[in-house]
Amino acid sequence: EKETKVAQKQAAWSEDTKSIAPVLLQDIKALNRQRFVLPDQELNRVLGGGLVPGSLVLIGGQPGIGKSTLLLQMALNANANILYISGEESGEQIKMRAERIGIKNNACFLLPETNVSKMLKAAKKLGPSLIIVDSIQTMLSPHIDSSPGSITQVRECTNDLQRFAKETNIPIFVVGHINKDGAIAGPKLLEHIVDTVLQFEGDRNYSYRILRTIKNRF
Repeated sequence: EKETKVAQKQAAWSEDTKSIAPVLLQDIKALNRQRFVLPDQELNRVLGGGLVPGSLVLIGGQPGIGKSTLLLQMALNANANILYISGEESGEQIKMRAERIGIKNNACFLLPETNVSKMLKAAKKLGPSLIIVDSIQTMLSPHIDSSPGSITQVRECTNDLQRFAKETNIPIFVVGHINKDGAIAGPKLLEHIVDTVLQFEGDRNYSYRILRTIKNRF
């Protein structure tokens, strides 16, 4: 009887290990995915030639530096379905800013929401080409018992966005504020989770801005 149980365990283990067997590197087929080309050529250049499908891009900068305006301008000029999720401004406030910029994209959808679960359900139903989340510090996961902007919430929400991006191949832009030291607010782990980190710099009193690539896996 013992021998039968051992044999069953060995058979089960053998069955489980079939799916995790090592594969020769030269036998793996490379995915030739076309990048999502943005309407802003300089932003494309900073990203390395456009957005990679399923990538998670974090853009950090001081409050009022123009992060939201840059991404809204990109969404309004893109020739694709864009979902702009805002946890900081109402739909009316964003509409006023959009009218000042100029609405050229008739497929730009707006969702004022802070609950990540509801947000991802709406995104899955819509199936956009690109998602913008403004900002990560305002998002909350209903599974975590802490306030928005806390280390636990920021980490959990970022992980949820990362999983969604990889499963659906939809690229996601995430806005993140920086603290007094110039680092992106929240856990340092945040920069390790995302695929690309962009730093938006400049003086709020002048019109010029610098967008730096701090990290880019692609």
